[in-house]
Amino acid sequence: MAFVELEKSLFSQNSQPIKLYYREYGKGFPLVFLHSGWGYEFYHFIEQVKLLEEDFRILIPDRAGYGRSTSLDYLPSNFHRLAALDMLEFLDKLAIERAFLWGHSDGAVIAAIMGLIAPLRVSGLILEAFHFFRAKTKSVEFFQMMVNSPDEFGEKVTQILAKDHSTNWRKVLENGGRAWLEIISKADNLEEDFYFQRLSELAPPTIFIHGEKDLRTEIGEMEEVKALLPQAEFQFLSDIGHSPHTSTKGSKKCNQLVLEFLRKIKKTKI
Repeated sequence: MAFVELEKSLFSQNSQPIKLYYREYGKGFPLVFLHSGWGYEFYHFIEQVKLLEEDFRILIPDRAGYGRSTSLDYLPSNFHRLAALDMLEFLDKLAIERAFLWGHSDGAVIAAIMGLIAPLRVSGLILEAFHFFRAKTKSVEFFQMMVNSPDEFGEKVTQILAKDHSTNWRKVLENGGRAWLEIISKADNLEEDFYFQRLSELAPPTIFIHGEKDLRTEIGEMEEVKALLPQAEFQFLSDIGHSPHTSTKGSKKCNQLVLEFLRKIKKTKI
């Protein structure tokens, strides 16, 4: 098992370093997968690792509060930005100057923030199931369920979560649900975003991959993103929900799009 210690992490409790567990596969130019708010196992990247490990050094860290990394008593509402800073320190610890980032859901927010605050560290961004608006009003009931009744997600779901987070899985969901409910409650208006109105400054080459039936997406959300980033590539997959890369219907198309995107950038930028 591989761990790094982050002395600078703002998630630190009692001034102790945060330990991040990470998986590593393959060789080549670094590619970091950033998991969603339920952790790595539920929306795993197994097929993507098989596809890419011959050409890329793939790194998949558990964020603070998830999996085998340091557990947290609570998740603050600015966790996306704190996690972005953690991930930059994670790259420093592994002496990685630049990397591709593939972020899913919360991981996509974190990847985009990294692209904004440290664009020279990011060779390209794959942003899947992206969040732009903070006021996720359609998802309030979902986040309340994470906090108050996580077992109601069903045995199949909870078994996967327990595999990832062991007996701490309910706390992981509670922390994430509370953080999101706080984010929503603090949003001053329905179109307030996670990026301090700076998303249009996102410089690294970027592809957005989004399921048209993503239940965590608000009306007009991705249209706003397209207007702000006309230079980015947008791929909307019909009849696909929140996780194109693990969808039976969408994974093959998702993988093809990512492979073409990475090959194009490697030819021209690296």
